[in-house]
Amino acid sequence: MAEETAAPAPAEPEQPVAKSNGKPTISVKVYAPFKVYFEGEAYSVSGVNATGPFDILPKHHNFLCMLVPSMLNIQSPNGPQSIKVSRALMHVKANRVVVFMDV
Repeated sequence: MAEETAAPAPAEPEQPVAKSNGKPTISVKVYAPFKVYFEGEAYSVSGVNATGPFDILPKHHNFLCMLVPSMLNIQSPNGPQSIKVSRALMHVKANRVVVFMDV
């Protein structure tokens, strides 16, 4: 009698990573109900939550947090941008960052 082995679970499909100037980027949208603060590709996003400062880079794991009053710093191919945050929700999934401001 031959032993059956369980097939390994299929891996999640890898998300394609966009590049700008040869560097990997991540898609970012920062918006409030009536205003879009930033929408485009970025090399990194830096924020602050209750635990402290953190960075989001391309291919970051899924992540969800509330941002505390601070500056949200975005490094994009068009140059750095800083956005003042009073309170916001950040969601990172599938090489995309969405920040919903004023929540």
